Amino acid sequence: MDYVPGNIIHAKFAALKPLLDERLRRIWAGVEARAIGRGGISQVARATGLSRATVRAGVREIQAQTNATPGGGPRPSGRLRRAGAGRKALSDRQPGLLTALERHLEPVTRGDLRSPLRWTCRSAAHLATALRAEGHPVSERSVNRLLHAQGYSLQANRKTWEGRHHPDRDAQFQHLSQRVEAFQQAGQPVVAVDAKMKELLGPVQDSGWDLHPQGQPEEVNMHDSMDQEAGKMTPYGVTGLTANQGWKSVGVDADTAEFAVESLRRWWRSMGRATYPGASRLLITANGGGSNSSRSRLWKLALQEWADEVGLSLAVCHFPPATSKWTKIEHRMFSYITENWRGRPLVSREVVVNLIGTVTTEDRLSIQAELDENAYATGRKVTDAEMEGLSIEHDDFHEEWNYTLCPRSLTG
Repeated sequence: MDYVPGNIIHAKFAALKPLLDERLRRIWAGVEARAIGRGGISQVARATGLSRATVRAGVREIQAQTNATPGGGPRPSGRLRRAGAGRKALSDRQPGLLTALERHLEPVTRGDLRSPLRWTCRSAAHLATALRAEGHPVSERSVNRLLHAQGYSLQANRKTWEGRHHPDRDAQFQHLSQRVEAFQQAGQPVVAVDAKMKELLGPVQDSGWDLHPQGQPEEVNMHDSMDQEAGKMTPYGVTGLTANQGWKSVGVDADTAEFAVESLRRWWRSMGRATYPGASRLLITANGGGSNSSRSRLWKLALQEWADEVGLSLAVCHFPPATSKWTKIEHRMFSYITENWRGRPLVSREVVVNLIGTVTTEDRLSIQAELDENAYATGRKVTDAEMEGLSIEHDDFHEEWNYTLCPRSLTG
């Protein structure tokens, strides 16, 4: 064996290493080992810090090129390794890891769900601890790599005012997520409800752009005041969190709790009943304020009357204060509706209904819309006696946010 001092090999490798990629380092080590002869693989490995397996692989590649040794052959263009080479991905070695990670992220993920960039309230260290407790041996660094691969990004804190931060906000999100999962596993319907902001009807400017012949833009009023003849409208939405369907009631009167429940009634009559013919319960996720406020007596009374009509037990979970922007309906339906009518004046009620009905979403959500011309009185007071007559069951956790209204025909 020709002896080559290890410090010479080390010096050569240190000079070349910054200029070589993984494959060329491996091949250079193989060339040196072949030149040394017997014991060359061990000597090169000690001097360079490369593993014996890596040096041996370099020797095989040189042999494959010169002697057409089986198992060698040219590598595919643009690759450093042959297809299938290298360590298997963590998600391949641990089936179910990505599913478990998404399950931990779902209740606390924030941001626009249509955007490829998302962020989460939980740290990678906490996620890794939770996954290890479930039998997935992963490190914090591995969780970070998985999060980046799934479209998450590390975000710095930003001072953004969201109003009151209730101490049980995250706990309510967890509770709501568990309730949704339980209903879905039982095959019972789950919906998200909310009212979109009121829109002025008539030739009023709408932000955004639409295609028109050059020099012929849509002409609208100079001032964005309400057209007394056309009036305004309030769209109230119901979107299924299991079935891929959505409903919009376009109201022309006040946005009251009775209007909100009437929208649910119309959704059930037109879509929900056919989709869930065997349903006995319905879970409604709603904001904590507005016409479906957790503090509204009229909301609960109107729900009770509807429960009596259809024979469904109506479970309600409200989002905690100042979190309305995180409701599913905002991202699954409202954003697409706004995008569909951007730059188009809502000149009439019929135009609004048609524009909503033609909305298409990335996940093929089907949306139906209907004009609600009923009048809804404001300022209606619900008496204590009417509240005592409700068949309402309060959850143990935050009963003001989580409760169920049962049909009175079933409770005696």
